Amino acid sequence: MKRVLIITYYWPPSGGAGVQRWLKFVKYLRNEGWEPVIYTPENPEYPASDNSLSADIPSGIEIIRTPIWEPYSFYKKLVGAGKNERINAGFLSEKKRPGLAEKFSIWLRGNFFIPDARKFWIRPSVKFLTEYLSKHKVDAIVSTGPPHSMHMIALGVKKRTGLPWLADFRDPWTNIDFYHELMLSRWADRKHHRMEMSILRNADEVVVISNSMKSDFIRLLKREYTVITNGYDDTDMSTEKIAVDAKFSVAHIGTMVKTRNPDILWEALKAEVSENPGFAANLEIKLVGSVDYSVLERIDQAGLTKFVNRIPYLPHNEVVKIQQQSQVLLLLINDTPNARVILPGKFFEYMASGRPILCIGPFDGDAAQVIRETGTGYVIEKDDLIQMRATLQLLFSKFRSGDTAQHGSDIGRFSRARLTAQLAERLDRISL
Repeated sequence: MKRVLIITYYWPPSGGAGVQRWLKFVKYLRNEGWEPVIYTPENPEYPASDNSLSADIPSGIEIIRTPIWEPYSFYKKLVGAGKNERINAGFLSEKKRPGLAEKFSIWLRGNFFIPDARKFWIRPSVKFLTEYLSKHKVDAIVSTGPPHSMHMIALGVKKRTGLPWLADFRDPWTNIDFYHELMLSRWADRKHHRMEMSILRNADEVVVISNSMKSDFIRLLKREYTVITNGYDDTDMSTEKIAVDAKFSVAHIGTMVKTRNPDILWEALKAEVSENPGFAANLEIKLVGSVDYSVLERIDQAGLTKFVNRIPYLPHNEVVKIQQQSQVLLLLINDTPNARVILPGKFFEYMASGRPILCIGPFDGDAAQVIRETGTGYVIEKDDLIQMRATLQLLFSKFRSGDTAQHGSDIGRFSRARLTAQLAERLDRISL
């Protein structure tokens, strides 16, 4: 067995999308001849907790935890949040529109906590890991970001040890959807770009999650990049027969930030409800997870609040069941400049659920391409009201006839086990 040190901020009991990718890689790495060693914070600030994910951690795995200092206690005092209140990701505000304190905190985060609020863990981690590696041999190191401070830790370790290094980008850095909202000074913007470039130049292997993300990175620096998408785990899918919702449930799983607010859907649903009593009698809008205040406002303006079923954050094992129960699964691509590159992790579980996907996003984006290739759903541009209504009418007609199942083709290439084999090939190559 070769050994690989994996530097990750998100690890169980962390919940949410950030932990899934590397938890699943670690689950299957031993099958590919690699023994994973995890390096993660002892006291991190997670947006959600999910103890059910611990079941995927291989037995006997080495997990190294060291303390981290993060400025969130200061942030909470600044914005008037409670000491135990969780910090939402992606500028989501559930209770009110952001005020001056929130806007100031965003400016502070973008301009002084570079690359992110975990920057204070970089130097002590480089020191700790350099000492650890002098006594414990590994064959390669991996960093996964965001937070991109994980890449900066790996860069420091790489410079001190010369170990082969794979940098995994689950999301872009300077091309992430909210980058333009950070209110960056010219100096801070240049620093973000310099740090990003130092990772791209020094990592032995750079892995990204979509073809469009690869193209964007090539524009920054011409080098080889490997695309390894997110995926689904066969063992997560329930083998029991799960009854589908009796209502025409249109379900969104996960965080719904303001840039995912699907105006076109609310307009189309409003029209269908007003014109079709049968549609109104059966409609359920199922929102599972955190929802931005602006989204709920827009739903209310469309007169749809009475159809909404709000479900708070659920453990992953329960979320998978809801995906299999829902009549339609809503995939919202952020209405941002980088919309084409967005390929959400939940998308692959959506495909494995056997339920139809209703994707609102660019027709030339990566998500749209995969949906067309696999035949797992429908893609609607953000301003195409006619097509949106026609698609809803088609899906409702199938619901009425009891035929909404949508089993795609060739989705096995997105299984976590198969994707881990691809990852292991890259680790084998750089560790020769």
